[in-house]
Amino acid sequence: MATDIKDTAHPLEATALMGLLPARPRMLALGEPTHGEDALLDLRNELFRQLVEQEGYRTIAIESDCMMGLVVDDYVTTGRGTLDEVMEHGFSHGWGASAANRELVRWMRAHNDGRPAAERLRFAGFDGPLEITGAASPRQALTALHGCLSARVEADLLPCTAETLDRLLGADDRWTSPAAMMDPAESVGRSAEAKELRLLADDLVALLDEQTPHIITATSKDDWDRARLYGRTATGLLRYHFWMADTSPSRMTRLVGLRDSMMAANLLALAERHPALIHAHNGHLQRDKSSMRMGGRPVEWWSAGALVSSRLGEGYAFVATALGTIRHQGVDTPPTDTVEGHLYALPEDRYVVDAHRLAAALGDTQPAPRVSPYYGYAPLDPAHLAAYDGIVYVRDVPQS
Repeated sequence: MATDIKDTAHPLEATALMGLLPARPRMLALGEPTHGEDALLDLRNELFRQLVEQEGYRTIAIESDCMMGLVVDDYVTTGRGTLDEVMEHGFSHGWGASAANRELVRWMRAHNDGRPAAERLRFAGFDGPLEITGAASPRQALTALHGCLSARVEADLLPCTAETLDRLLGADDRWTSPAAMMDPAESVGRSAEAKELRLLADDLVALLDEQTPHIITATSKDDWDRARLYGRTATGLLRYHFWMADTSPSRMTRLVGLRDSMMAANLLALAERHPALIHAHNGHLQRDKSSMRMGGRPVEWWSAGALVSSRLGEGYAFVATALGTIRHQGVDTPPTDTVEGHLYALPEDRYVVDAHRLAAALGDTQPAPRVSPYYGYAPLDPAHLAAYDGIVYVRDVPQS
C-alpha cells in the first residue's frame, strides 16, 4: 500500500501539476487549508512564476477585496503609487502585512516593467468587500459605476443623479456597524433607502449593459471590465445588506452563500481574460458543498469553486493543499489512518499528488477524518477526495 501511494506523488513543480490535468484550464484554483502562513504563500508565488514562464498564465487572483485589488493591479501594470502604499491599501483581511504577498507584488511589478500592455501580468482580488464582522458600504462601488456612466452617456439616460445616491446612502457607518452581523435589527439593508438603492443599482447595471459597444469604443475593454466590477459589487453588497436584516433561521446560510456567489461572479469575469491562478481557502474553491458551524448551527452552501466549475467544466481545475503539521498552532503529526497521515509517511517535504490515483491506491480503505485542535485549520474531507484534480502536500509548515 505504501509503495502504491508513493507512486502517486511527484515533485512540486508546475509541469507536474499540469500533467495531472486533461488540458490547460482557464482557472487553476489552488486552495489552502489555513490562512496566515507565509510558507504556503511562498509556495503559491513559486508556482505562479512557473505558470507564467512555462504555461502562459497572466493573472493571479486571491481571496481579498475586489475593489481594493484594483490598487494592486494599477501598481503592477502601470507603477502607480508606491509598494508601501499598495500593501497598505490594496489588500483586505490583513493580507497586506504578509511578506510573501509583498514579494508577489514586487515581482509582478518588476516582471511587467517595460513590457507591452498585452504581455503584462494582472492582479485581482475576487472576494467581495466583506469581513466576518460585517460588510462595506455600497458607496464606493455605486458611485464609481454612476461616475463611469455619467461621463460617457447622455444625462437623461441615467436613472438618478449623484446627489440622489449620496442622499440615499447616508453616512457610511450606518452600513458598516459591526452590531448588524449579530443583530438583524441593526442592519439598514431593508430600509426604504436601501430598497430604492437596489432598484437604482439594477438600472445602472442595465444601462451599462445597454451601452457596452459605446463604452468600449469610447474608453477600453479594461475600463468596461472595471465598470462591470463596480456593478457586480454594488448589487452584491446591497443584496448582502438586505439579507443581513433577515430574521429567519436561514439568514447565515444566505449570507455565506451570497459571499461565494459574489466570488464566483468575479472569477467568471476573470476567466474571460488570460488563464488565471486562483488562491483562496480550500472551502471556497472545492467542487463539493462547503460546511461549517456558526452560532452552534450547521451551515452548508455551494462554494465559489462549485459555482464556477459548473459553468466552465474542464476549464476549471481545483488542487487542494494538505498539511502534515503546523506545530506553532498545535497541529502535530497526523494520525496514520487519515489522508494527511498516509501522505506524511512519504519522505519528501512537499510534492504534488494525483488525487485520483491516490483514491485508487487507498482502495476500500476509507481514511478517517482528521480532527484539528486549531480552529483556523480545516483538514481535508476524505469524502471529497474524488473531486480533487490534485493535492499539494506540505509536510511541515514553519512559523512565519
